[in-house]
Amino acid sequence: MKDEILSRIQKKFPLVDRPFKVIADELNMNEEEVLEILQEQKKANIIRQTSAIFDTKRLGYTSSLVAFKIPEDKINTAVEIINSHPGISHNYERNHDFNIWFTLAVAPDSKLGLEKTLEILAEATEAEDYIMLPTLKLFKINVKLNTTGKDEKKEKVKKVVHTDIEMTPLHHAIVRRAQYDIPMVSEPFKDIIDELEIDYEKFFSILQELQEAGVMRRFASILNHRKAGFSANAMVVWDVDEGEKGEEIGANAASFSAVSHCYLRPKYENWPYNLFTMVHGKTTEETNGIIQEMAKEIDSKSHMPLYSSREFKKVRIEYFTPAFEAWEAEYSN
Repeated sequence: MKDEILSRIQKKFPLVDRPFKVIADELNMNEEEVLEILQEQKKANIIRQTSAIFDTKRLGYTSSLVAFKIPEDKINTAVEIINSHPGISHNYERNHDFNIWFTLAVAPDSKLGLEKTLEILAEATEAEDYIMLPTLKLFKINVKLNTTGKDEKKEKVKKVVHTDIEMTPLHHAIVRRAQYDIPMVSEPFKDIIDELEIDYEKFFSILQELQEAGVMRRFASILNHRKAGFSANAMVVWDVDEGEKGEEIGANAASFSAVSHCYLRPKYENWPYNLFTMVHGKTTEETNGIIQEMAKEIDSKSHMPLYSSREFKKVRIEYFTPAFEAWEAEYSN
């Protein structure tokens, strides 16, 4: 039942006072059994984090994927400098001349802004070249590893219309608190509601508001890909039409269940690829097979899988903390 439980917690996590009882009832188990399995998976680092997953942009942060070209002998020092920024959530070495790939976000009140921050990082790391690849169109962002092997090859990606929201101090307090990992216990949200002095009904109603407004993408568990057996994950980049046809191609690419992220990004003279897809598989052979299937359906001039050779950082950004201001104060002098 372990695989079924892991599959379930990656999807729609029950936002109730005793979520693991809901999961247990669905799987004809008891709550204690479910918690025991999850505690083991957490201890083994297979479950990376269970929390609210927020939309950086909807919270007012500005972000972009970035690729640096760093000389081999300067990678370690460069990575240390890049990772020092609190807005770096992911940082990998990939098999390309542009070898260091990271995502960078700057806070709503950033004095430097995204482009100036990148200039500072490029100079400090002695990057030979870099490209900024912001999202032009998001087709999909939903990491759900097929732990049971039963998921269909294709899935429907729903278009969501977001409602407007006025963020109150309580909304911000819940964002700050719900972004962190919950414990694998019977009432995992109890500490939050006690700390904020609200009841469960208020807490879950605000999470629902945040989700309807697109501020919270979902509440779910994220697995450690490699620990969960998905060790062959490729960022596949495609050179596709930039017009209306590009939207159709992107939507088709996003429909593959093995694709967790799918974006349209800008092209440059030194970078002709504009459609980005993250493809997950247990082996390189499996992942390459999925890419081949995708290539049959995706109308592209060319494509290229970029496998990561090293993972330098993979964390959630901590929103509304003083770390961003502190970094800018140190590096803007």
